[in-house]
Amino acid sequence: MTTQNTSIFSKGNAAPKDWFTGDAFIHPLLTKDKNNDFALGSVTFEPGARTLWHTHPKGQVLIVTEGRGWYQEKGKPAQLIKKGDVINIPENVEHWHGASANTKMVHIAITNYQGEENVTWLKPVTDTEYQEVNKE
Repeated sequence: MTTQNTSIFSKGNAAPKDWFTGDAFIHPLLTKDKNNDFALGSVTFEPGARTLWHTHPKGQVLIVTEGRGWYQEKGKPAQLIKKGDVINIPENVEHWHGASANTKMVHIAITNYQGEENVTWLKPVTDTEYQEVNKE
């Protein structure tokens, strides 16, 4: 039996543990430059992996390319996200995103800059918060 890799990009390198809980990987695609005021990258979340709560001063767009996961804004119910979904995250909205408990999820993140800042990392999503959204 052969396994076919359907990912668009390679998995990349392990994501910083002070930004993510669980096993996540980042494959940078484009850095901010004189023509583009954003960074672009593919992020792979293994089952159970997720970002910390965070905000973006000029917003972010996620394009889910594989699997299923969650997106949640502070104070609102979590939204199931899946391959083909596009999530437009407004500026300065506290949120997190990641894989479901049983399925990996890959998304392309387009993160806008305000000056030299594109993200403010906050506290981890607690296991209780995460388990609450994974009652499928």
